[in-house]
Amino acid sequence: MNVLRIGLVMLQGARHVHVAALERASAESGIDIEIIELRKASDLEAADPHAIVLPGGESTTMRLTGNGPASALLPVIFEWIRDDPSRPVLGTCAGAILLSDPQDGGVPMVDAAIDRNAFGTQADSFQTTLEATALQREFPGVFIRAPRFTHAGPNGEVAAMLGDEVVGVRTGNRLALTFHPELSSDAGFHRWLIETTSALVAEA
Repeated sequence: MNVLRIGLVMLQGARHVHVAALERASAESGIDIEIIELRKASDLEAADPHAIVLPGGESTTMRLTGNGPASALLPVIFEWIRDDPSRPVLGTCAGAILLSDPQDGGVPMVDAAIDRNAFGTQADSFQTTLEATALQREFPGVFIRAPRFTHAGPNGEVAAMLGDEVVGVRTGNRLALTFHPELSSDAGFHRWLIETTSALVAEA
């Protein structure tokens, strides 16, 4: 099988931790990947990725940078995602905000409403065990200035729960998580991305 091309949006945030998580998931799954850093619109066209990761960070900064003339990456990323709902996308923390609340006049890419920084400030960060329904097991959730889902629509499938609260929503193959899976030692959600992508490429 061909090497999977995973596009990693490099606008801002803990991007390199995602590289390590993706490499760990690749080793665990036995599926070869190439991680391609996306900084500007032309990078996406040149990369022609099979899947995309939207990391955490500061969503306001990501919007300013990604919509600015030097990058212009966000509009083409959103177009790429909306063009084909089967394309696998993993958005964490700020990435979940962009998927749920793109603010570009287009429809959200994940069917959920989200409240930015609703879990509090940096001082309110915490780690706890989640029920990762998308993985059918528990998962160590790391929350840092995390957003909060306020509503999941009919096309928003619950992917992770913190007690009675939804902290992960999936629409098609687009997965938005309010926590940081890349900061845990568990590569389960990155394996989900790689394995989902591999299955789609095999079917094509």
